[in-house]
Amino acid sequence: MEYDVIIVGAGPAGIGCSLALREAGVENVLVLEANTIGASFRRWPEQMRLITPSFHANPFFQTDLNAITPNTSPADFVQKEHLSGREYALYLKAVVQYFKLKLWENEKVLEIVPESSGYTVRAESADYHAKVVVWAGGEFCHPKSGPFPGAEHCAHSSVFRTWSDFQGKEAIIIGGYESGIDAACHLVQLKKRVLVLSSGEPWNDDNPDPSVALSPYTRNRLRQTMENHPKRLVLLGNSTVARVGYLSKRYIVETTDGEIFDTRHRPIAATGFRSALTPIKDLWEWEGSKPLFTEDDESTLFPGIYYSGPSLVQRDSKFCFIYKFRSRFGVIARSIARRLDYPEPDLEDYRRRGFLVDDLECCTNCKCDVETTAEPVDAQS
Repeated sequence: MEYDVIIVGAGPAGIGCSLALREAGVENVLVLEANTIGASFRRWPEQMRLITPSFHANPFFQTDLNAITPNTSPADFVQKEHLSGREYALYLKAVVQYFKLKLWENEKVLEIVPESSGYTVRAESADYHAKVVVWAGGEFCHPKSGPFPGAEHCAHSSVFRTWSDFQGKEAIIIGGYESGIDAACHLVQLKKRVLVLSSGEPWNDDNPDPSVALSPYTRNRLRQTMENHPKRLVLLGNSTVARVGYLSKRYIVETTDGEIFDTRHRPIAATGFRSALTPIKDLWEWEGSKPLFTEDDESTLFPGIYYSGPSLVQRDSKFCFIYKFRSRFGVIARSIARRLDYPEPDLEDYRRRGFLVDDLECCTNCKCDVETTAEPVDAQS
């Protein structure tokens, strides 16, 4: 089976890239998905919401932050500002159906093999050949178990389908970034007593980039939780976990400072996720744990294989949110059209609407940081 482009992954990155390629005139495109459209979003805890707000301002050239095309809006589709994972997956499915994309679900890709004329994509039911491959896998299916001994005693935050499944009256959460604070807020609402151990203090970080500090949405929820339930939540920043053990039916959590905490219930590891490129790591050049990309988000080792998604890093700037990595859809589509000798694509509308950002100076040298007047969170409440 011959294709110009095969895209692996039917999340926002894969579907968005497919539509950008169509806009660039590249039609012979197939999207392969191991599970179902938006599968990672469907696995979110039912209480989790997108931290970036959705608002339908597309007609005024302010595209909905969670949209994957310039002319659709999750807010308009669902009539909500902060969508659940399931709701966002339904939006993705509606986009696929409306634009009639060629997309095959339940076709897990096992291997990508470089060939002289492109790439062979080996999947569970067949082999496919493409001149170009776009890897658009996400990170949610690659949880970090924890950078400390005894991590196997913890339950990663991504395994919960609802926080109501957590048994017990108290919880220890390891990790104080988005997923850790999200879990803490929901567990407190369920009348649990929660201790968060974090190697830093992201709740007090005033960095304007939500890839580095907590998003305004999460900060506000945390502030409200601590104001309304001051005795149920404790945040301990600068507390790096050294090890986790299990002794006499208790889980023992020890920090590098020698502090020891114990609980009857399995600690929750909100320790993040590995790179989405992990399954095809041999096709990429790495600098430590960071994959390297060309200026067109292409592998530096194998020309013709691109990446789209939350693991993208350019000039040390992270593109881990939808509104960030979608800004490269047009860049990838333009590069592929040129590689395949298509006519030069007219992607000016993509550029005007923020889906083709090839000048990364503002992304990597932001001048918009201003001093905050907000009070810091009282971590010891």
